[in-house]
Amino acid sequence: MMEKKLLVAASIILNLIFTIHILYNKDSTTWNPTWTNRAALEAEDAASVSCSGHGRAYVDGLGALDGNKPPCECNNCYTGTDCSILVADCLVDANSGDPLFLEPFWMQKSEGSAVVESGWHMMSYSYYAYGSFVSQELEKVIRKLHNVVGNAVTDNRFVIFGNGATQLIAASVHALSRTNSSSSSSPARLLASVPFYNMYKNQADFFYSANVKFGGDASALKESEDNDNVTQVIEVVTSPNNPDGKMRRAVLDGSNVKTIHDNAYYWPYFSPTTHPVDEDLSLFSLSKTTGHAGSRFGWALVKDKAVYERMKTYINLSSLGVSRDSQLRALQLLKVVLGDGGEEIFNFGYKTLKKRWDTLNKIFSMSNRFSLQTIKPEYCNYFKKVRDFTPSYAWVKCERVEDTNCYEIFRAAKITGRDGNVFGSEERFVRLSLIRSQDDFDQLIDMLKKLVPRGADSI
Repeated sequence: MMEKKLLVAASIILNLIFTIHILYNKDSTTWNPTWTNRAALEAEDAASVSCSGHGRAYVDGLGALDGNKPPCECNNCYTGTDCSILVADCLVDANSGDPLFLEPFWMQKSEGSAVVESGWHMMSYSYYAYGSFVSQELEKVIRKLHNVVGNAVTDNRFVIFGNGATQLIAASVHALSRTNSSSSSSPARLLASVPFYNMYKNQADFFYSANVKFGGDASALKESEDNDNVTQVIEVVTSPNNPDGKMRRAVLDGSNVKTIHDNAYYWPYFSPTTHPVDEDLSLFSLSKTTGHAGSRFGWALVKDKAVYERMKTYINLSSLGVSRDSQLRALQLLKVVLGDGGEEIFNFGYKTLKKRWDTLNKIFSMSNRFSLQTIKPEYCNYFKKVRDFTPSYAWVKCERVEDTNCYEIFRAAKITGRDGNVFGSEERFVRLSLIRSQDDFDQLIDMLKKLVPRGADSI
Protein backbone atom coordinates (compact mmCIF):
# COMPACT_ATOMS: atom_id res chain seq x y z
CA MET A 1 0.00 0.00 0.00
CA MET A 2 2.86 2.33 0.92
CA GLU A 3 4.58 1.48 -2.37
CA LYS A 4 1.44 2.41 -4.30
CA LYS A 5 1.24 5.75 -2.50
CA LEU A 6 4.88 6.44 -3.31
CA LEU A 7 4.26 5.67 -6.99
CA VAL A 8 1.26 8.07 -7.06
CA ALA A 9 3.30 10.79 -5.36
CA ALA A 10 6.17 10.26 -7.78
CA SER A 11 3.77 10.48 -10.71
CA ILE A 12 2.35 13.76 -9.42
CA ILE A 13 5.83 15.22 -8.96
CA LEU A 14 6.91 14.14 -12.44
CA ASN A 15 3.80 15.67 -13.98
CA LEU A 16 4.44 18.90 -12.10
CA ILE A 17 8.06 19.00 -13.27
CA PHE A 18 6.96 18.29 -16.86
CA THR A 19 4.39 21.10 -16.71
CA ILE A 20 6.93 23.58 -15.34
CA HIS A 21 9.38 22.48 -18.03
CA ILE A 22 6.83 23.10 -20.79
CA LEU A 23 5.83 26.50 -19.40
CA TYR A 24 9.27 27.90 -18.74
CA ASN A 25 11.80 26.08 -20.90
CA LYS A 26 11.22 27.83 -24.21
CA ASP A 27 14.32 26.33 -25.78
CA SER A 28 12.90 22.83 -25.50
CA THR A 29 11.71 21.13 -28.66
CA THR A 30 8.61 20.04 -26.74
CA TRP A 31 7.44 23.66 -26.34
CA ASN A 32 6.28 26.10 -29.00
CA PRO A 33 5.20 29.66 -28.16
CA THR A 34 1.52 30.36 -28.67
CA TRP A 35 0.63 31.89 -32.02
CA THR A 36 -0.23 35.22 -30.37
CA ASN A 37 3.33 35.88 -29.21
CA ARG A 38 4.71 37.00 -32.54
CA ALA A 39 1.82 39.37 -33.16
CA ALA A 40 2.14 40.80 -29.66
CA LEU A 41 5.89 41.29 -29.99
CA GLU A 42 5.45 42.99 -33.37
CA ALA A 43 2.86 45.39 -31.97
CA GLU A 44 4.96 46.10 -28.87
CA ASP A 45 7.99 46.73 -31.06
CA ALA A 46 6.11 49.38 -33.06
CA ALA A 47 4.66 50.94 -29.91
CA SER A 48 8.12 51.24 -28.36
CA VAL A 49 9.32 53.67 -31.04
CA SER A 50 9.08 57.11 -29.41
CA CYS A 51 9.31 59.39 -32.48
CA SER A 52 10.11 62.26 -30.06
CA GLY A 53 6.44 62.49 -29.15
CA HIS A 54 5.66 64.09 -32.52
CA GLY A 55 4.77 61.01 -34.54
CA ARG A 56 3.91 57.33 -34.36
CA ALA A 57 5.29 54.06 -35.70
CA TYR A 58 2.88 51.41 -36.94
CA VAL A 59 3.13 47.71 -37.66
CA ASP A 60 1.94 48.39 -41.22
CA GLY A 61 3.81 51.68 -41.49
CA LEU A 62 5.24 52.95 -44.73
CA GLY A 63 8.55 51.27 -45.51
CA ALA A 64 8.52 48.84 -42.56
CA LEU A 65 10.84 45.89 -43.23
CA ASP A 66 11.01 42.49 -41.58
CA GLY A 67 13.54 42.42 -38.79
CA ASN A 68 13.65 46.21 -38.42
CA LYS A 69 11.69 48.56 -36.24
CA PRO A 70 8.96 50.32 -38.23
CA PRO A 71 9.80 53.92 -39.19
CA CYS A 72 8.25 57.01 -37.62
CA GLU A 73 5.36 58.69 -39.38
CA CYS A 74 5.58 62.33 -38.31
CA ASN A 75 2.81 64.70 -37.33
CA ASN A 76 2.17 67.66 -39.57
CA CYS A 77 5.06 70.18 -39.52
CA TYR A 78 7.55 67.69 -38.06
CA THR A 79 10.22 65.74 -39.91
CA GLY A 80 13.39 63.68 -39.38
CA THR A 81 13.84 59.98 -38.69
CA ASP A 82 12.55 60.50 -35.14
CA CYS A 83 10.21 63.44 -35.94
CA SER A 84 12.30 65.79 -33.79
CA ILE A 85 12.70 68.57 -36.38
CA LEU A 86 10.03 71.28 -36.52
CA VAL A 87 9.54 72.60 -40.06
CA ALA A 88 9.77 76.39 -40.20
CA ASP A 89 6.84 78.35 -41.67
CA CYS A 90 4.80 75.17 -42.05
CA LEU A 91 1.18 75.36 -43.20
CA VAL A 92 -1.08 74.43 -40.26
CA ASP A 93 -3.72 71.78 -40.96
CA ALA A 94 -7.00 72.96 -39.46
CA ASN A 95 -9.05 71.44 -42.28
CA SER A 96 -9.18 67.73 -41.55
CA GLY A 97 -11.71 66.31 -39.09
CA ASP A 98 -9.38 63.53 -37.89
CA PRO A 99 -10.38 63.03 -34.22
CA LEU A 100 -6.79 62.54 -33.02
CA PHE A 101 -7.46 64.42 -29.79
CA LEU A 102 -8.47 61.04 -28.31
CA GLU A 103 -5.20 59.31 -29.21
CA PRO A 104 -3.60 59.90 -25.75
CA PHE A 105 -6.58 58.21 -24.09
CA TRP A 106 -6.21 55.09 -26.18
CA MET A 107 -2.48 54.99 -25.53
CA GLN A 108 -3.38 54.71 -21.85
CA LYS A 109 -5.72 51.82 -22.72
CA SER A 110 -3.28 49.91 -24.91
CA GLU A 111 -3.87 46.54 -23.25
CA GLY A 112 -7.65 46.56 -23.04
CA SER A 113 -8.16 48.00 -26.51
CA ALA A 114 -5.70 45.77 -28.36
CA VAL A 115 -7.07 43.24 -30.86
CA VAL A 116 -5.24 40.07 -31.90
CA GLU A 117 -6.68 38.01 -34.75
CA SER A 118 -5.81 34.56 -35.93
CA GLY A 119 -5.05 34.06 -39.61
CA TRP A 120 -8.31 32.14 -39.95
CA HIS A 121 -10.48 34.67 -38.13
CA MET A 122 -13.87 35.19 -39.83
CA MET A 123 -12.85 34.15 -43.33
CA SER A 124 -16.47 33.75 -44.41
CA TYR A 125 -18.51 36.51 -46.02
CA SER A 126 -20.93 36.25 -43.11
CA TYR A 127 -20.98 35.19 -39.48
CA TYR A 128 -21.22 31.39 -39.49
CA ALA A 129 -23.69 31.02 -36.65
CA TYR A 130 -26.49 33.09 -38.14
CA GLY A 131 -25.57 33.90 -41.74
CA SER A 132 -25.57 37.65 -41.21
CA PHE A 133 -23.14 40.44 -42.06
CA VAL A 134 -23.78 41.99 -38.62
CA SER A 135 -22.11 40.96 -35.36
CA GLN A 136 -24.87 40.33 -32.84
CA GLU A 137 -22.47 40.97 -29.95
CA LEU A 138 -21.53 44.35 -31.38
CA GLU A 139 -25.18 45.24 -31.84
CA LYS A 140 -25.83 44.43 -28.17
CA VAL A 141 -22.90 46.62 -27.07
CA ILE A 142 -24.12 49.53 -29.22
CA ARG A 143 -27.61 49.35 -27.75
CA LYS A 144 -26.12 49.25 -24.25
CA LEU A 145 -23.84 52.21 -24.99
CA HIS A 146 -26.75 54.42 -26.08
CA ASN A 147 -28.69 53.38 -22.98
CA VAL A 148 -25.76 54.25 -20.68
CA VAL A 149 -24.99 57.60 -22.36
CA GLY A 150 -28.67 58.45 -22.80
CA ASN A 151 -28.23 59.98 -26.25
CA ALA A 152 -30.56 57.76 -28.31
CA VAL A 153 -33.56 55.47 -27.99
CA THR A 154 -32.82 51.96 -29.26
CA ASP A 155 -36.02 50.18 -28.25
CA ASN A 156 -38.10 49.09 -31.23
CA ARG A 157 -35.29 50.05 -33.58
CA PHE A 158 -33.41 48.04 -36.18
CA VAL A 159 -29.63 48.48 -36.11
CA ILE A 160 -27.75 48.48 -39.41
CA PHE A 161 -23.99 48.76 -39.88
CA GLY A 162 -22.20 50.72 -42.59
CA ASN A 163 -18.68 51.62 -43.68
CA GLY A 164 -18.73 54.81 -41.66
CA ALA A 165 -21.54 57.33 -41.63
CA THR A 166 -20.52 58.16 -45.20
CA GLN A 167 -21.98 54.93 -46.59
CA LEU A 168 -24.98 55.18 -44.28
CA ILE A 169 -25.86 58.63 -45.62
CA ALA A 170 -25.99 57.22 -49.15
CA ALA A 171 -27.96 54.17 -47.97
CA SER A 172 -30.45 56.39 -46.13
CA VAL A 173 -31.01 58.66 -49.12
CA HIS A 174 -31.49 55.60 -51.33
CA ALA A 175 -33.98 54.05 -48.92
CA LEU A 176 -36.05 57.21 -48.50
CA SER A 177 -36.09 58.34 -52.12
CA ARG A 178 -39.04 57.27 -54.20
CA THR A 179 -38.62 53.63 -55.16
CA ASN A 180 -41.38 53.55 -57.78
CA SER A 181 -40.36 56.69 -59.68
CA SER A 182 -40.44 56.60 -63.46
CA SER A 183 -38.34 58.54 -65.92
CA SER A 184 -41.10 61.16 -66.14
CA SER A 185 -41.40 61.63 -62.38
CA SER A 186 -39.60 64.40 -60.52
CA PRO A 187 -36.74 63.18 -58.32
CA ALA A 188 -36.86 63.67 -54.58
CA ARG A 189 -35.09 66.79 -53.37
CA LEU A 190 -32.39 66.32 -50.76
CA LEU A 191 -32.04 69.38 -48.54
CA ALA A 192 -30.18 70.56 -45.44
CA SER A 193 -30.18 73.91 -43.65
CA VAL A 194 -27.17 76.17 -44.26
CA PRO A 195 -24.45 75.74 -43.12
CA PHE A 196 -24.58 72.03 -43.91
CA TYR A 197 -22.05 69.18 -44.06
CA ASN A 198 -20.81 69.16 -47.64
CA MET A 199 -20.91 65.36 -48.03
CA TYR A 200 -24.70 65.47 -48.47
CA LYS A 201 -24.43 67.61 -51.59
CA ASN A 202 -21.31 65.86 -52.89
CA GLN A 203 -22.91 62.42 -52.71
CA ALA A 204 -26.18 63.55 -54.27
CA ASP A 205 -24.30 65.20 -57.14
CA PHE A 206 -22.00 62.22 -57.65
CA PHE A 207 -24.69 59.54 -57.42
CA TYR A 208 -27.21 61.61 -59.35
CA SER A 209 -30.16 59.43 -60.40
CA ALA A 210 -33.78 59.68 -61.42
CA ASN A 211 -34.73 59.29 -57.77
CA VAL A 212 -32.92 62.11 -55.96
CA LYS A 213 -31.00 65.36 -56.48
CA PHE A 214 -29.61 67.94 -54.09
CA GLY A 215 -32.04 70.81 -53.62
CA GLY A 216 -30.10 73.24 -51.44
CA ASP A 217 -31.15 75.01 -48.25
CA ALA A 218 -34.04 73.46 -46.31
CA SER A 219 -34.73 76.73 -44.45
CA ALA A 220 -35.01 78.62 -47.73
CA LEU A 221 -37.57 76.12 -49.04
CA LYS A 222 -39.55 76.43 -45.81
CA GLU A 223 -39.88 80.18 -46.36
CA SER A 224 -40.71 79.91 -50.07
CA GLU A 225 -44.08 79.38 -51.71
CA ASP A 226 -42.79 76.24 -53.43
CA ASN A 227 -42.85 74.17 -50.24
CA ASP A 228 -46.27 72.62 -50.92
CA ASN A 229 -45.51 71.98 -54.59
CA VAL A 230 -42.52 69.69 -54.08
CA THR A 231 -43.51 66.06 -54.63
CA GLN A 232 -41.00 64.53 -52.23
CA VAL A 233 -38.37 65.97 -49.91
CA ILE A 234 -35.63 64.34 -47.85
CA GLU A 235 -34.25 66.66 -45.18
CA VAL A 236 -30.95 65.89 -43.47
CA VAL A 237 -30.79 67.26 -39.92
CA THR A 238 -27.29 67.31 -38.46
CA SER A 239 -27.35 67.71 -34.69
CA PRO A 240 -24.93 68.82 -33.35
CA ASN A 241 -24.29 70.49 -36.65
CA ASN A 242 -21.15 70.34 -38.72
CA PRO A 243 -19.65 72.99 -39.06
CA ASP A 244 -21.05 75.22 -36.28
CA GLY A 245 -21.80 72.64 -33.53
CA LYS A 246 -25.33 73.90 -32.88
CA MET A 247 -28.26 71.63 -32.08
CA ARG A 248 -30.64 71.37 -35.03
CA ARG A 249 -34.24 70.33 -35.56
CA ALA A 250 -36.11 69.58 -38.76
CA VAL A 251 -37.55 72.70 -40.38
CA LEU A 252 -39.78 70.94 -42.92
CA ASP A 253 -42.88 68.90 -42.26
CA GLY A 254 -45.71 67.28 -44.13
CA SER A 255 -46.55 63.92 -45.66
CA ASN A 256 -44.10 64.53 -48.50
CA VAL A 257 -41.11 64.99 -46.14
CA LYS A 258 -38.76 62.25 -44.94
CA THR A 259 -35.97 63.03 -42.48
CA ILE A 260 -32.47 61.69 -41.84
CA HIS A 261 -30.98 62.66 -38.48
CA ASP A 262 -27.19 62.72 -38.55
CA ASN A 263 -26.25 62.50 -34.87
CA ALA A 264 -22.61 61.52 -35.33
CA TYR A 265 -21.43 64.30 -32.99
CA TYR A 266 -24.06 63.76 -30.29
CA TRP A 267 -21.64 62.50 -27.62
CA PRO A 268 -20.63 64.09 -24.30
CA TYR A 269 -17.29 65.30 -25.69
CA PHE A 270 -18.93 67.76 -28.05
CA SER A 271 -22.36 68.55 -26.71
CA PRO A 272 -24.47 68.24 -23.57
CA THR A 273 -26.72 65.18 -23.93
CA THR A 274 -29.99 66.95 -23.22
CA HIS A 275 -32.28 64.11 -24.27
CA PRO A 276 -32.22 60.74 -26.04
CA VAL A 277 -32.95 61.27 -29.74
CA ASP A 278 -36.11 59.42 -30.69
CA GLU A 279 -36.27 59.65 -34.47
CA ASP A 280 -37.28 57.40 -37.34
CA LEU A 281 -33.73 57.26 -38.70
CA SER A 282 -30.56 58.31 -36.83
CA LEU A 283 -26.92 57.91 -37.90
CA PHE A 284 -23.84 57.46 -35.70
CA SER A 285 -20.16 56.88 -36.38
CA LEU A 286 -17.27 55.20 -34.59
CA SER A 287 -14.99 58.03 -35.72
CA LYS A 288 -16.82 60.50 -33.49
CA THR A 289 -17.64 57.98 -30.74
CA THR A 290 -14.12 56.69 -30.06
CA GLY A 291 -11.98 58.65 -32.55
CA HIS A 292 -11.21 55.67 -34.81
CA ALA A 293 -12.01 57.24 -38.16
CA GLY A 294 -9.74 54.83 -40.05
CA SER A 295 -11.80 51.78 -39.05
CA ARG A 296 -14.67 53.02 -41.25
CA PHE A 297 -17.53 51.87 -39.08
CA GLY A 298 -20.89 53.45 -38.40
CA TRP A 299 -24.42 52.43 -37.54
CA ALA A 300 -27.99 53.59 -38.01
CA LEU A 301 -31.02 53.22 -35.75
CA VAL A 302 -34.08 52.69 -37.94
CA LYS A 303 -37.71 52.51 -36.86
CA ASP A 304 -39.43 51.46 -40.09
CA LYS A 305 -38.74 47.91 -41.24
CA ALA A 306 -39.23 48.70 -44.95
CA VAL A 307 -36.65 51.52 -44.74
CA TYR A 308 -34.30 49.22 -42.83
CA GLU A 309 -34.61 46.51 -45.50
CA ARG A 310 -33.88 48.97 -48.32
CA MET A 311 -30.85 50.30 -46.46
CA LYS A 312 -29.64 46.77 -45.83
CA THR A 313 -29.99 45.95 -49.53
CA TYR A 314 -27.93 49.02 -50.43
CA ILE A 315 -25.16 48.09 -47.95
CA ASN A 316 -25.11 44.46 -49.03
CA LEU A 317 -25.02 45.21 -52.76
CA SER A 318 -22.36 47.93 -52.45
CA SER A 319 -19.97 46.21 -50.03
CA LEU A 320 -21.43 42.91 -48.70
CA GLY A 321 -21.64 44.51 -45.29
CA VAL A 322 -18.87 45.88 -43.11
CA SER A 323 -15.49 44.18 -42.69
CA ARG A 324 -15.52 41.54 -39.94
CA ASP A 325 -12.17 42.99 -38.80
CA SER A 326 -13.66 46.47 -38.37
CA GLN A 327 -16.55 45.02 -36.41
CA LEU A 328 -14.18 43.12 -34.13
CA ARG A 329 -12.17 46.27 -33.44
CA ALA A 330 -15.30 48.32 -32.83
CA LEU A 331 -16.55 45.69 -30.39
CA GLN A 332 -13.31 45.76 -28.41
CA LEU A 333 -13.15 49.56 -28.31
CA LEU A 334 -16.75 50.00 -27.23
CA LYS A 335 -16.31 47.37 -24.50
CA VAL A 336 -13.48 49.52 -23.12
CA VAL A 337 -15.74 52.59 -23.24
CA LEU A 338 -18.48 50.72 -21.39
CA GLY A 339 -16.07 49.37 -18.79
CA ASP A 340 -16.77 52.33 -16.50
CA GLY A 341 -19.90 53.59 -18.20
CA GLY A 342 -17.88 55.88 -20.46
CA GLU A 343 -16.78 58.06 -17.53
CA GLU A 344 -13.04 58.04 -18.32
CA ILE A 345 -13.17 58.65 -22.04
CA PHE A 346 -15.96 61.23 -21.99
CA ASN A 347 -14.31 63.18 -19.17
CA PHE A 348 -10.96 63.02 -20.96
CA GLY A 349 -12.43 64.18 -24.26
CA TYR A 350 -14.54 66.95 -22.74
CA LYS A 351 -11.69 68.35 -20.63
CA THR A 352 -9.36 68.32 -23.65
CA LEU A 353 -11.82 70.20 -25.85
CA LYS A 354 -12.88 72.57 -23.06
CA LYS A 355 -9.25 73.60 -22.58
CA ARG A 356 -8.87 74.13 -26.33
CA TRP A 357 -12.02 76.24 -26.53
CA ASP A 358 -10.95 78.35 -23.54
CA THR A 359 -7.61 79.03 -25.26
CA LEU A 360 -9.32 79.84 -28.56
CA ASN A 361 -11.90 82.17 -27.00
CA LYS A 362 -9.19 84.05 -25.16
CA ILE A 363 -7.31 84.73 -28.41
CA PHE A 364 -10.36 85.79 -30.43
CA SER A 365 -11.55 88.05 -27.61
CA MET A 366 -8.49 90.22 -28.38
CA SER A 367 -9.93 91.26 -31.72
CA ASN A 368 -13.21 92.33 -33.26
CA ARG A 369 -11.96 91.42 -36.72
CA PHE A 370 -13.12 87.81 -36.25
CA SER A 371 -16.03 86.23 -34.41
CA LEU A 372 -16.78 82.68 -33.23
CA GLN A 373 -20.10 80.89 -32.96
CA THR A 374 -21.69 81.14 -29.53
CA ILE A 375 -23.89 78.46 -27.97
CA LYS A 376 -25.46 78.79 -24.53
CA PRO A 377 -24.53 76.06 -22.00
CA GLU A 378 -27.20 73.46 -21.25
CA TYR A 379 -27.83 70.78 -18.66
CA CYS A 380 -26.14 67.51 -19.60
CA ASN A 381 -27.98 64.38 -18.47
CA TYR A 382 -24.80 62.32 -18.77
CA PHE A 383 -22.57 64.58 -16.65
CA LYS A 384 -25.55 65.61 -14.51
CA LYS A 385 -24.65 69.29 -14.57
CA VAL A 386 -24.82 72.36 -16.78
CA ARG A 387 -21.89 72.33 -19.19
CA ASP A 388 -20.57 74.18 -22.20
CA PHE A 389 -20.79 73.09 -25.78
CA THR A 390 -17.33 72.12 -27.00
CA PRO A 391 -17.83 71.52 -30.74
CA SER A 392 -15.32 69.82 -33.01
CA TYR A 393 -14.94 72.93 -35.12
CA ALA A 394 -14.63 76.68 -34.77
CA TRP A 395 -16.98 78.42 -37.21
CA VAL A 396 -15.16 81.71 -37.74
CA LYS A 397 -16.59 84.79 -39.41
CA CYS A 398 -14.42 87.54 -40.87
CA GLU A 399 -16.19 90.73 -39.78
CA ARG A 400 -14.15 93.34 -41.64
CA VAL A 401 -15.85 94.61 -44.80
CA GLU A 402 -12.87 94.05 -47.05
CA ASP A 403 -12.26 90.49 -45.78
CA THR A 404 -14.71 88.92 -48.22
CA ASN A 405 -12.91 85.54 -48.37
CA CYS A 406 -12.15 84.34 -44.87
CA TYR A 407 -10.48 81.14 -46.06
CA GLU A 408 -7.90 83.12 -47.98
CA ILE A 409 -7.27 85.42 -44.99
CA PHE A 410 -6.36 82.41 -42.86
CA ARG A 411 -4.50 80.72 -45.68
CA ALA A 412 -2.27 83.78 -46.03
CA ALA A 413 -1.57 83.40 -42.31
CA LYS A 414 -0.47 79.78 -42.97
CA ILE A 415 -3.66 78.22 -41.57
CA THR A 416 -5.62 75.88 -43.83
CA GLY A 417 -9.27 75.70 -42.81
CA ARG A 418 -12.32 74.82 -44.88
CA ASP A 419 -14.05 77.49 -46.94
CA GLY A 420 -17.52 78.58 -45.86
CA ASN A 421 -18.96 78.14 -49.34
CA VAL A 422 -18.24 74.40 -49.09
CA PHE A 423 -21.03 74.32 -46.49
CA GLY A 424 -23.42 76.35 -48.63
CA SER A 425 -22.61 79.47 -46.62
CA GLU A 426 -20.81 82.75 -47.34
CA GLU A 427 -17.11 83.03 -48.03
CA ARG A 428 -16.92 85.25 -44.96
CA PHE A 429 -16.84 82.02 -42.92
CA VAL A 430 -14.12 79.44 -42.46
CA ARG A 431 -14.18 76.20 -40.44
CA LEU A 432 -11.17 75.40 -38.23
CA SER A 433 -10.76 71.87 -36.87
CA LEU A 434 -10.10 71.59 -33.13
CA ILE A 435 -10.03 67.79 -32.83
CA ARG A 436 -6.70 66.98 -34.41
CA SER A 437 -3.53 66.12 -32.47
CA GLN A 438 -2.11 68.34 -29.74
CA ASP A 439 0.74 69.26 -32.10
CA ASP A 440 -1.79 70.47 -34.67
CA PHE A 441 -3.67 72.51 -32.09
CA ASP A 442 -0.50 74.06 -30.68
CA GLN A 443 0.58 75.09 -34.19
CA LEU A 444 -2.87 76.54 -34.85
CA ILE A 445 -2.69 78.63 -31.68
CA ASP A 446 0.82 79.87 -32.53
CA MET A 447 -0.37 81.11 -35.93
CA LEU A 448 -3.59 82.62 -34.54
CA LYS A 449 -1.58 84.65 -32.02
CA LYS A 450 0.24 86.23 -34.95
CA LEU A 451 -2.91 86.80 -37.02
CA VAL A 452 -5.60 87.91 -34.59
CA PRO A 453 -3.97 90.83 -32.70
CA ARG A 454 -3.20 92.55 -36.01
CA GLY A 455 -6.91 93.14 -36.46
CA ALA A 456 -7.65 94.17 -32.90
CA ASP A 457 -9.70 97.25 -33.78
CA SER A 458 -10.08 97.02 -37.53
CA ILE A 459 -13.54 96.60 -39.00
